[in-house]
Amino acid sequence: MHDDRRITEVRLHRFVRERIDPAVYSRSLPLTLSSWDVPDEPVPALEAMRQHFRPQEQGALWGKPWGTKWLRLQGEVPESWGTEPDTTVEVLVDLGFTIEVPGFQCEGIAWRPDGSIIKAVSPRNQYIPLKLLGGGMAVDFYVEAAANPDVAQGWTFAPTPYGDKTTAGEAPQYRLGSIAIAELNQTVWELRQDIWTLGGLMVELPVELPRRHEILRALERMMDLMDPDDVAGTAAAGREALAEVLGRPAYASAHQLVATGHAHIDSAWLWPVRETIRKCARTFSNVVALMDENPHFVFSCSSAQQLAWIKESYPELFSRIREKIRGGQFVPVGGMWVESDTNMPGGEAMARQFVEGKGFFLAEFGIECREAWLPDSFGYSAALPQIVKSAGSRWFLTQKISWNQTNKMPHHTFNWEGIDGTRIFTHFPPVDTYNSELSARELAHAERNYRDHGRGTVSLVPFGYGDGGGGPTREMLAAASRTADLEGSPKVRIGSAESFFTQAEADYPGLPVWVGEMYLELHRGTYTSQAKTKKGNRRSEHLLREAELWCTTATVRTGGTFAYPAAELKRLWRLVLLQQFHDILPGSSIAWVHQDAERNYQAISDALEAIIGQAAAAALGGGDRTFLLNAAPHARDGVPALAAAEPVAHAGGVQAVARGAGYILDNGVIRAVVDAGGLISSLVDHASGREAIAPGERGNLLELHRDTPNEWDAWDIDEFYRRNVTRVTQAASLRLIREGSDAVVIVERLAGDSTVIQRISLAAGSPSLSITTSVDWQEREKLLKLGFALDVRAERSAAETQFGHVFRPTHTNTSWETAKFEICAHRWIHVAEPGYGVAISNSSTYGHDVARTIRDSDGGTTTTVRLSLLRAPKFPDPEADRGLHEMTVSIRPGAGIAEAVEEGYRTNLAPRLVRGASPVEPLFSVTNRALVIEAVKLAEDGSGDVIVRLYESLGQRSAGRLSVNFPVHGIGAVDLLERPVDAPGVKAGPDGAELVLRPFQLVTLRFTRSVSLALN
Repeated sequence: MHDDRRITEVRLHRFVRERIDPAVYSRSLPLTLSSWDVPDEPVPALEAMRQHFRPQEQGALWGKPWGTKWLRLQGEVPESWGTEPDTTVEVLVDLGFTIEVPGFQCEGIAWRPDGSIIKAVSPRNQYIPLKLLGGGMAVDFYVEAAANPDVAQGWTFAPTPYGDKTTAGEAPQYRLGSIAIAELNQTVWELRQDIWTLGGLMVELPVELPRRHEILRALERMMDLMDPDDVAGTAAAGREALAEVLGRPAYASAHQLVATGHAHIDSAWLWPVRETIRKCARTFSNVVALMDENPHFVFSCSSAQQLAWIKESYPELFSRIREKIRGGQFVPVGGMWVESDTNMPGGEAMARQFVEGKGFFLAEFGIECREAWLPDSFGYSAALPQIVKSAGSRWFLTQKISWNQTNKMPHHTFNWEGIDGTRIFTHFPPVDTYNSELSARELAHAERNYRDHGRGTVSLVPFGYGDGGGGPTREMLAAASRTADLEGSPKVRIGSAESFFTQAEADYPGLPVWVGEMYLELHRGTYTSQAKTKKGNRRSEHLLREAELWCTTATVRTGGTFAYPAAELKRLWRLVLLQQFHDILPGSSIAWVHQDAERNYQAISDALEAIIGQAAAAALGGGDRTFLLNAAPHARDGVPALAAAEPVAHAGGVQAVARGAGYILDNGVIRAVVDAGGLISSLVDHASGREAIAPGERGNLLELHRDTPNEWDAWDIDEFYRRNVTRVTQAASLRLIREGSDAVVIVERLAGDSTVIQRISLAAGSPSLSITTSVDWQEREKLLKLGFALDVRAERSAAETQFGHVFRPTHTNTSWETAKFEICAHRWIHVAEPGYGVAISNSSTYGHDVARTIRDSDGGTTTTVRLSLLRAPKFPDPEADRGLHEMTVSIRPGAGIAEAVEEGYRTNLAPRLVRGASPVEPLFSVTNRALVIEAVKLAEDGSGDVIVRLYESLGQRSAGRLSVNFPVHGIGAVDLLERPVDAPGVKAGPDGAELVLRPFQLVTLRFTRSVSLALN
């Protein structure tokens, strides 16, 4: 037989385009429009409806960037419309949509005159059923139209002014399309779905397979039978022609797909938070309307923050969502406050994502999520399995690892083992998207791509338009129905994430294991972009630590006279957690988002400083003695950990002498030589007498790189950046000053067009050299690194992560190590050989790289540690990072892991000197410095119980005693949500607990006081 496939396929495309699609709506009638333009920021619906609406032309230009236009739609439905079988009446609203990028352009939401939401309108979901309007044959309702600009611009990554209201301009962005009453022919619509499913399946099947040709001939018969001049009248016959091939059951061995409705709504990204709130309302109203028509439809909704916004701003919609949750259709998932980044948030912040997220879902809906849901975050910390398990969850889902540039994950379903040995059942959907349309191409890819065939048989498909929201559509549900049991296709079942995980656990025993971090081989620039946002995050995390510690201390020590500000601390925690969303903290959002974040961080700082001041005053009492509040978990200047006492001055001072054009600084603990270029040419700790700087090399070396990634500017650092570098070795000026007993060398220099001032300081008794770098950053598409070339043969680096650290090889033996040319560390990074190491800590930096070379001169190894200080990407914020910055780095020679941990806290918790009457004893003390107290707070339930969270920090089995220094009548281990659990290695006594913890074990303890406490 002649091969006429291509002829028939082209015929089909044209038949659908010119005959079927126009016949879905057989007739339409324009509506009468009037409108009101909101002068600036959005207003509530009832306020908008009270404004004066002027006549509005159809087809008119509208919408300055980020503006809002309210439209009033009025008209009458002709009596004969919707009376024929299989016809219904809908209103179609085209705000000027383009079909390609739903969620990244204008959007609207329909409102009844009483202020209740109907549903949203978007590029691929433009209809509003007449029956939802509630006015019989009369049409009278409103559409709130948002003129969100297309910041993406076709993903060219070109600089755009649209990310900042002050530069976005006033030019209209859109032209209204047809806004009309229309009559839907249900049979034609169903036929269109049949064709979409079968046509898509056909082209995915091998040419050699008979099934492909059977579908082709069925589609051909359908076109032959139908009258192109009477599509509505012959659509039933067309459907009948397809019934047989559409009814063929799937192969017995077909892969199973659990499809769960989804709308990955970025809490901020190419739009500000204020617009995300409206995106949530649009998406969730669509979902609820779809549920009303489809009782088997299930939607998975992550991010407690987004539902909290709906509760506050759209209470009527929230009530409808609550009903769907009770009915099991609208299913909260993830149990986090937001879908956060997981590389950079500190340990306590990562824990609080689950405390606040799961707490909200439990309080509002009585539902506990059992899965962590992070489809789009940029890599996954090796600490996560333990944190997830400690929150009472048992499963983990991600999608983003499919974006790896170099290596493919070997499994799609596996156990993920974290730094402490905790394992969690993990799924990585082989469909390779969290925004599936349930197209035949996507379903076939999921089946072909699944890497666990022969062991597992089921995977998950999150479906619905996402990123900018929108969610599932009725067309997607039609596709799911048709592929439930269809020959040549995987079997699709709509269900919840929980139902998938339960099935997958039973389906796939003896799981393979992935150990350690799931490093994303992409988006490495997110460790560095938008440095002020990152600095605000780090500072806020430590201020919250201080505030909770001193408020708890004041409440306990004053017998409850000081009222613990629980509500305010919760509000501030939630605001910090929001900023940790995976497009805010990583620095990959528009300027508006980061301006908001910086304002939020300043407000957080102001509020927490006030709280700390009030708590300190209450705890210390009024007086003129000077006390050091030591919130660190280690003693400092003679003050015990977690205590307030008078600091003890270090004996001796710092010798500072000129050496040529440079200086030698020596405090008897370490000795540093600063050369004429302001670089560190020597660094020796007197205890070992060993030189830390490699022969002929330098520390404190600034290097300026060209930074022009292939795409995803704010996200990516590409490996080739290293081939273009300018070493900043000259100083414009160098001078020595004294600040009390400290010696400070001030270095001024230029890096490109940017002024750099560095303060290299050595304090009396300090085991580390501190370098504060101030930069007036005026570069574009440049990367500034700060490096230390160390005489250490380090086969691996240790980088702090949540509640521990992660080791990474310094070699590049395999493609997996080679891909990690930029890595994330929290407060410190450590490199060592047996018997000697160097720790480098930082105040706000996350991006690092570690490389090693062998010296020709002596055969020794130089291990170079560099911190990524600043970038200057041009998309999506063309002014990213330009301006003033200040960062502090310390370097400690002769340091082990324990010293690195201590240095990290020391660099991030600046000495807090206050006046008062009497010292304050710490509430808790620990006998082994390996056991680090991360948080001290009052219990979430308002009982007044005291909560302590601590972890083993050295990566080894560690034993010690945690003593409590106030009266208690009960001590018990709890999970992150403060519910009783069994904790291995914890033996509680009447006044403390004996601890024998495995490496990096996380423990939360609850101390029940003998008296109740006052809470605010």
